[in-house]
Amino acid sequence: MADVELRNASKSFGDIAVIRDVNLHIADGEFVVFVGPSGCGKSTLLRMIAGLEDITSGDLTIGGVRMNDVPPAERGIAMVFQSYALYPHMTLYDNMAFGLKLAKMAKPEIDSAVTSAAKILHIEHLLDRKPKALSGGQRQRVAIGRAIVRKPKVFLFDEPLSNLDAALRVRMRYEFAKLHEDLKTTMVYVTHDQVEAMTLADRIVVLSAGRVEQVGAPLELYEFPVNLFVAGFLGSPKMNFIGAEVVEANAASATVRLKSGAVIRTLVDASGAKPGAKVTLGIRPEHFDAAATSNVLEATLTFVESLGSTTHAYLAYPGVEDALTCDLGGHTVLAAGDILKVGLPADNCHLFDADGKAFKRHFRMPERRAA
Repeated sequence: MADVELRNASKSFGDIAVIRDVNLHIADGEFVVFVGPSGCGKSTLLRMIAGLEDITSGDLTIGGVRMNDVPPAERGIAMVFQSYALYPHMTLYDNMAFGLKLAKMAKPEIDSAVTSAAKILHIEHLLDRKPKALSGGQRQRVAIGRAIVRKPKVFLFDEPLSNLDAALRVRMRYEFAKLHEDLKTTMVYVTHDQVEAMTLADRIVVLSAGRVEQVGAPLELYEFPVNLFVAGFLGSPKMNFIGAEVVEANAASATVRLKSGAVIRTLVDASGAKPGAKVTLGIRPEHFDAAATSNVLEATLTFVESLGSTTHAYLAYPGVEDALTCDLGGHTVLAAGDILKVGLPADNCHLFDADGKAFKRHFRMPERRAA
């Protein structure tokens, strides 16, 4: 196993910069997920670690050794791609053993490595089959097994679940978490799916336009996003944003006036804000309180999604670009045209300045229960 470090790493294609001055340390045995919208540079950054893309400037080290000029095969990494890339004419055993045979490994060692990986992935009974006889999830396990047999220092995964259906993606998320727990190897995982990022990662790296916006544990990013981009990207449905103006601000709280005239108090350190300043109020759909009597706004319901366990209410409101999304109880009975009064708990409100930078929240993370 080994740690991975990027120091001032950049990548350009001609005059076009796609990765910009990335500084990141991934600890030995850590599971780190790169997440961001399409085109943000997350796959390119992964390929730079793999050696499939040259680093234009800066340094990459794996296990403390500089890797900029080291060929991919000598970096001690194994990569699993979005496409399974299995040899259709070979059995699963031969697919997993192929790289080891090329490395001239002895047959007993190959048998041991393939059998061990197959047991970890629960595919030992499938080793004599060919890929066409497998489901998508089984093929993905073979691709992972081909990486495991190499016993790499670092695993790299490039959107490995994107070709699977929704139910199988849920199952495979559990498989990846179990795999990391069993192998305790450094893993770097790329996805555009924030649910994968939140459920799998020890730490998440949020990328935008080739830059690292924020790095942190999943709940840290969820509760304390540093800017509007991170706040809007993590969370499903995404955070609501409402244009506002500062009425009163100090180190303990800020009071803002919305375009509708409603006045909302937020528990943030707004000591740098001045009355009259333009700000953006943020609140997640699940944090609205339909029973509140203070910090309340009133809006017209335009659309309802009843999902059984919850109800998504979409509300027309001044200062909101599309609609406010409110997550209510599953048995809530609503109809378009209804007027809803919903509260915004002060400790669950986020506030962002005119540049999109977050004011620090006065929010205490719940303590994790002892196992």
